[in-house]
Parts: sequence; structure tokens; C-alpha cells
Amino acid sequence: MSINIKQKLSLFSDHWNPRIVGELNGQHVKLAKLKGEFVWHKHDNEDEMFLVIKGSFDMHYRDRIETIKEGEFTIVPRGIEHKPVADKEVSIMLFEPASTVNTGDSGGDLTRDKLEWI
Repeated sequence: MSINIKQKLSLFSDHWNPRIVGELNGQHVKLAKLKGEFVWHKHDNEDEMFLVIKGSFDMHYRDRIETIKEGEFTIVPRGIEHKPVADKEVSIMLFEPASTVNTGDSGGDLTRDKLEWI
């Protein structure tokens, strides 16, 4: 079954609320739109991959900032504190274990522990 990423992204407009579009080998494939600043957090047991579909964003680490542009991806290793920041709206695809909670060890208002399948 093929998934049309553009069509799936058209189904929502909110930010920092990932949607699941696929699952393989215990990993979720998620789509999300980011805008503004997220929270500092880390995932003790999960690596995360962020693939930029449209736009760009900065991944803040405690010792540097990396800009991830359209068509590029970054992998955040488990245990590394990070904070995504998007000055303008960006559409991303995430690959991460199904157990991954978006805010990691930080919790708070942006936590989405029950994700919607689209």
C-alpha cells in the first residue's frame, strides 16, 4: 500500500502533534508540522530520525545548533538533549520506535502520548 505524504499532510494544520502514517519492525513512521520552539528533552531508550519534507528547522543541542533543510534528515541518538526550533512552519517525517513519547523525559503541555493514525 502506498502512502501519499502530501495528501496526509493536508489532513491537519496544528503544530507539535505527530500523526502515525505507518509502522514497521516496531517503528512508527510519523508526520508532523512544527512551528515555534519545542521543549528541551531527551529519550533515554530511543533514537529519532527527523526528515524534512518541506521547509527547514534548527535542531538545538546543548553544544551546537544544526540547520536541517528540505530533503535532509538528522538522527538524534538516544540520551542526547535536543530542542527543535522552526521559525516558519516545517513539515517533517519522523522514524522512531513506537514507544517514543514526543517530549521524552520533559513531559508538559506538548506531550502527545496517544497519537492519531491518519
